[in-house]
Amino acid sequence: MSAPETGPGAGAERDGGATMDGGATEAVAGFRERADAAGGAAWEAVPAGLRKRCRAAVEGHREGLLALSHALHADPETAFEEHRAAARVAGVLAAEGFTVRRGVGGLDTALTATYGDGELVVGVCAEYDALPGLGHACGHNVIAAASVGAALALRDVAGDLGVTVKLIGTPAEETGGGKILLLERGVFDDVGFALLIHPSPDELCAPRTLAVTDLEVRYRGRAAHAAFAPHHGVNAADALTVAQVAIGLARQHLEDRQMVHGIVTDGGAVPNVVPDDTRALYYLRAGSYESLEGLERRIRDCLRAGAVATGCAEEVRQVSPAYADLVSDPWLAGAYRSAVTALGRSPVPFAEEAGRLTPASTDMGNVSRALPAIQPSIAVDCGSAVNHQPGFAEVCAGPSGDRAVLDGAVALAWTAASAALDGPARALLLAGVRERAAGRVGGP
Repeated sequence: MSAPETGPGAGAERDGGATMDGGATEAVAGFRERADAAGGAAWEAVPAGLRKRCRAAVEGHREGLLALSHALHADPETAFEEHRAAARVAGVLAAEGFTVRRGVGGLDTALTATYGDGELVVGVCAEYDALPGLGHACGHNVIAAASVGAALALRDVAGDLGVTVKLIGTPAEETGGGKILLLERGVFDDVGFALLIHPSPDELCAPRTLAVTDLEVRYRGRAAHAAFAPHHGVNAADALTVAQVAIGLARQHLEDRQMVHGIVTDGGAVPNVVPDDTRALYYLRAGSYESLEGLERRIRDCLRAGAVATGCAEEVRQVSPAYADLVSDPWLAGAYRSAVTALGRSPVPFAEEAGRLTPASTDMGNVSRALPAIQPSIAVDCGSAVNHQPGFAEVCAGPSGDRAVLDGAVALAWTAASAALDGPARALLLAGVRERAAGRVGGP
């Protein structure tokens, strides 16, 4: 395919290229910098009047967007249980003339809301799941409301841009991989590029994240009285202890950007009975899919050691789909950088951001491996708190979280407009959709 070097999805970025292990080569770093600059230039070319209309649309819906964010925050629902959250998002968009479909991809709490008939489909992703026991301590209420705001802004200029606006309600990001399931089931098939913003302590336009998978282990032994006849027991808690020790010793030898953390979910019932059934859940993270595969083999060996040492039976299963590391499209990130800067925010400079790793994971990584996508981090004033802490949850329903909703909506809309109006970028995005379709039917 003949395409400009620095357009969305250009180069080897879609497959990770030289960035798979988290260490960009000089050539890849240069490509990213040129693409970032090209995206920024495209934003500058968006007519001022159109940018003003997008901003006015968000401002006109300020009260409703913030009410949506606060309602989601006050009524948290966890992975695949976000029925009220999905209904709230769907209700707002249906009332604004979007065509809403609930339960897409076979997921009860997923949805799409579309508007317009342009050839280029803009995918705006909305997350709304919460954390067990912590509520919206990752700010998904902000994400959902900002995405709805971006969709409303783009609706008002869809004819000018020649786009179809498609908000995709994506459940179960914290665990369960909702986007991965929707991607596999065709919900992203017509999407030219995908966007969402994520609240964070830092302002990052193209964050790099880790790949992650999970492993649940279950050990089965034989119960016995722990004092009267311990020699008749096979201790499943000891199997967990051996596995934990093996994992702890392995940490010294893990590769850069590999990490393991876990919890015991069932360690036995009472002290005077030898435990015969125990379970634990581990998250494994790495800088790339390839590195993650090697780490998984090593940790499975550690889990097997618990069974071998104690005579227990062992079962290991993957609970959620594996999340890929995020490959931010540098052209889209550059357009977003210019947009968010124009709103008075101060993103981390490109050169500094390129050397930074965000030690977290997202199922948006899998989307970014399939089509051009970005998930910028939008800063909230959270003091010393970070994501997944109660203090961060509180901020996401306060004035700083509200500003993130409104600024994020405008910045995403402006970024989408940049891609839709830039001729070479638009052509490359449409070509990407056709190539993916050809690949699904076995075409060239």
